[in-house]
Amino acid sequence: MSTKTVSNSNAAVIEDRAQLVDYFARGEKPKARWRIGTEHEKFVFSTADHHAPSYDEPGGIRDLLMALTSFGWKPVEERGKVIALSGPDGTVSLEPAGQFELSGAPLDNLHETCAEAGRHLKQVKAAGDKLGIGFLGLGMWHDKARADLPIMPKGRYKIMLSHMPRVGNLGLDMMLRTCTIQVNLDYASEADMAKKFRVGLALQPLATALFANSPFTEGKPNGFLSFRSHIWSDTDPARTGMLPFVFEDGFGYERYTDYALDVPMYFVYRDGEYIDAAGQSFRDFLKGELPAYPGHKPTMDDWADHLSTAFPEVRLKQFLEMRGADGGRWGRICALPAFWVGLLYDEAALDAAWELVKDWSMEEREALRNAVPKLALDAPIPGGGTLRDIAGEVLDIAASGLNARARLNASGDNESGFLDPLREIVRTGKVPAQVLLDRFAGDWGGDIARVYEEAKF
Repeated sequence: MSTKTVSNSNAAVIEDRAQLVDYFARGEKPKARWRIGTEHEKFVFSTADHHAPSYDEPGGIRDLLMALTSFGWKPVEERGKVIALSGPDGTVSLEPAGQFELSGAPLDNLHETCAEAGRHLKQVKAAGDKLGIGFLGLGMWHDKARADLPIMPKGRYKIMLSHMPRVGNLGLDMMLRTCTIQVNLDYASEADMAKKFRVGLALQPLATALFANSPFTEGKPNGFLSFRSHIWSDTDPARTGMLPFVFEDGFGYERYTDYALDVPMYFVYRDGEYIDAAGQSFRDFLKGELPAYPGHKPTMDDWADHLSTAFPEVRLKQFLEMRGADGGRWGRICALPAFWVGLLYDEAALDAAWELVKDWSMEEREALRNAVPKLALDAPIPGGGTLRDIAGEVLDIAASGLNARARLNASGDNESGFLDPLREIVRTGKVPAQVLLDRFAGDWGGDIARVYEEAKF
């Protein structure tokens, strides 16, 4: 989730709806300037007793942040507490219960992306070794109840934690007990955005299946392969989902603007403080009639903040965010952007991917999304068969897109090798969650603590 570092009280006030629409148009970039921004979260645990460290305890989350300053990261404070770091590799930030996130820099190719992830993991492991801290690549805490987890000192999280139980049953689990890998990608035009958005939504269930990695809740199998994905189905229906309107004729910036205006607000950020506006309307804010902040109109900074509080499977800002994958270890951090860059950054691959899904109805897309958390690659697809039947074909399309990009490393390899962890999943037929379940039921003898060894970075 976003980390605010400044509040620009001098930002231009929004005078009309056209400015909101233009915000998305200003994200357009020519293909030569398309970049890859990868975000990945991990769970933090004490190597002594596996508890999740609090912010203030000795050797806890604050100490971990400060330890990373030895690698050149600069502290970012909120109300006198360090809650993030900034540096050439992007931003290190905290999710609500201390999940540790790198929001990587916008990079040209996947070789750079994977090198960035490698640098970050090397740094956190070095810092963690000194503090007695380890890191897990999972989609959901496998053995922690909500009550076992600390809360980080960020103002927006206080508002969200209070609001979540009003609108869904699992929103607190989303905030406290899950981790993800995401990739942010550019678009050249409104039409290019719309096509990428549609392919991204239609094939997001396949990404969810391939990365499914959250089969345990509080020490026991939960009946799902991606419980993290299931959580989003009961978090807040006003700001989640598959966005049927994206597939309608004429979809573009204006239609997404209307959707975002209908997403209830969380907050207004002013002078370093979060003003609780949970459940209130950005449309009222535009009129200067927001109950939480009467007499004031929003700035473009407020619009950018508000866009970050919608959580659909694909999200539009001034780039597109692919949001369907569970957290995982190093190879999968590199594989997720490879999957989407291969499909979306080459025109022939994008056309081939759209050809595969264009005839699916909205009801069929919804049914697939709803089936995937339990069934992963065994989820039925429109027309018969399962995701397993098209997974290899989609990976071939992605590989063709990466081959066409021809971004080579020093050894002369292109980017398609980053798909290898996904090809291995298709070859074996088992997603990461199924591997964990097999070991739990087999040689682990039901010992959930073995996950700490299996999933650590």
